[in-house]
Parts: sequence; structure tokens; C-alpha cells
Amino acid sequence: MAELNWRAIGLGFVVTLVLGLLSGNSIPLTDLTLPVIGWGLTGIVGGLAAGYVAGRGMGNGAVNGIVATTIGAILVYAVLAVFGTVLFGFVGFTVALVGLLYLGLYAIPGAVGGAVGAMLNRSSPADRTQPAGR
Repeated sequence: MAELNWRAIGLGFVVTLVLGLLSGNSIPLTDLTLPVIGWGLTGIVGGLAAGYVAGRGMGNGAVNGIVATTIGAILVYAVLAVFGTVLFGFVGFTVALVGLLYLGLYAIPGAVGGAVGAMLNRSSPADRTQPAGR
């Protein structure tokens, strides 16, 4: 069973928040400043940071990456909504509902990044050993 490492989640959250607010593409249908960085890449990098700090297996890294990037995406989405870049009347409400769907999809790059980050950080000596063949 994977356990939540709140330090890892906090770091992944901050990375997701910073990249999301800088790129503007962390939530689809919004182009603010750096349209090169997409929401998928933001999720992968945020999940990678969370998974690397969490360590202890791909599953643990993936779970921490999912939580970190989803929380970060929710806050980025809220900031963009407050500043009026998403919500404009009925059309904005529809875009907001579609954005909530994308928040669920945001967990996928976070899980991939978290699993890769956990693989990069093999924290215990047992994780570093190679499996022996028979």
C-alpha cells in the first residue's frame, strides 16, 4: 500500500503551481504566457519531483505524483478563474465544467512523472540491488 509523503506532495504541488501559472497551459483552453509548456509536461515535472522525494517504489511515487499534481492543478485553476481568464458567463461556466474533467485527466501525467521520479530515486539498499536470476 502506498503511503502519502506530505513533504513530497508539497514539493510536487509547488512545482506544479509555479509551472502552471507560468505556462498558462496547465488548464486547457487558456494561453497566458508560455504556450510551449503544456499541461501534460507540467504534470510530468510536478509528479517527477513528488515521486523523486517520496521514493520507495513506483506505486508510491505514482500516488504521491497524482496527489501533488491534482492539488496543484486545482489551485492553478482557481487562480485562473478568479482572474477571469476562464469564467465568462454561461460559456465560462461550461469551460469551467470541462476544466474539472481535465483535472481528473491531470492525474495521468502526474502518475507517470511520479513513477519515473521514484525509479530515479532508489532510496533503500534493497531497491538498488539487481534481481538475481536462477
